[in-house]
Amino acid sequence: MSEHTIIPARTGKAVRVKAGERLKIINLHGTQVADTWALSIDDPSEYLSMEQTRRMNFKLSPKGGDMLFSNRRNEMVLLEEDSGPAHHDTLIAACDKWVYLKAGRDEDHPSCQGNFRNALAEIGMEAPALVPNPLNLWMNIPVNPEGVLSMEPPVSREGDYIVFAPVMDVVMVFSACPADTTDINGKDRIIRDVAYKLLA
Repeated sequence: MSEHTIIPARTGKAVRVKAGERLKIINLHGTQVADTWALSIDDPSEYLSMEQTRRMNFKLSPKGGDMLFSNRRNEMVLLEEDSGPAHHDTLIAACDKWVYLKAGRDEDHPSCQGNFRNALAEIGMEAPALVPNPLNLWMNIPVNPEGVLSMEPPVSREGDYIVFAPVMDVVMVFSACPADTTDINGKDRIIRDVAYKLLA
C-alpha cells in the first residue's frame, strides 16, 4: 500500500496485519486520539490486553520498543516506533453510548465501542460481546503522586506516528475517537481524521 488510508473523524477501521508486517498510524493533525485494539486472527478470543501489558511491562504507558501482550500473556504486537513526546493511555475505557447519553448527547452519538463493532462488521468479523479496553494512542491522562487521574488535551504533534509490528497474525482496529464532551481531542473539541499505512 503506497498511500495512507484515511480513518474519517468519528469512525473506525479494521485491518488484517500478518506477523512480520508493519502498520503505521499517523496523527494527521496532532490533536486526535485513536483508540486501538488487536485480535488474533486464529482465535479472536485472544486480544490485546492493557491489563496484561501493564503487568508484563511494569509501566502504565508503553513506549517505542515495548511489547504489547494478549489476555493470555502472549507477545502480540511490538510497538516498534513512536515519533512523538506523547504518552499513550492504558487506563481509560473506550467511550460508549452511555457516556454520551449522560452528557446530554443523542442516542446515536458515535462512540469508540460502536466504531470497534462497526469496523469489524465491515470486514466480516463478529465483535466480542465485551469490548476490550483499548490502547488510547495520544490520549493525555496524567496521574498525580496520589494516583488521581485527569483528562488533558493531547501533547502530540501534527504528523506524529506509531509503527506497530505484530508477532502473530492480527486484526487491528482503530477508532478516531469521537469524544467531544471534554478536551481529550484538543481544546477546540473538534474531531479529526487519522490515517494508517501498511509498510513493507
